[in-house]
Amino acid sequence: MNVHEFHERVAALGCVVCRRLGHGYVPASVHHISEGSSERSQWAVAPLCHEHHQGASGFHARGKAFLVQFRVPGEIEHGLLVWMIEDLMKENPWKK
Repeated sequence: MNVHEFHERVAALGCVVCRRLGHGYVPASVHHISEGSSERSQWAVAPLCHEHHQGASGFHARGKAFLVQFRVPGEIEHGLLVWMIEDLMKENPWKK
């Protein structure tokens, strides 16, 4: 799987925040996790809808306050990766 395919699969999961708020599937784009580093990995991404990504209540507008409000694991940006992996595993891509 190449990076582009991975991003498509992650985005197809829908917004990780909306899912936890009980809204079910909400279309998303990938958010690159960059906390603690000026370099971003193309593999460290989580799906967020427009509002939770770049909207007024989103991560890019609110930063730490966003992480606290939505109780992201550890209240750190990498906690979004935890949610992404949990949602990805619900699909059981490695189930035999």
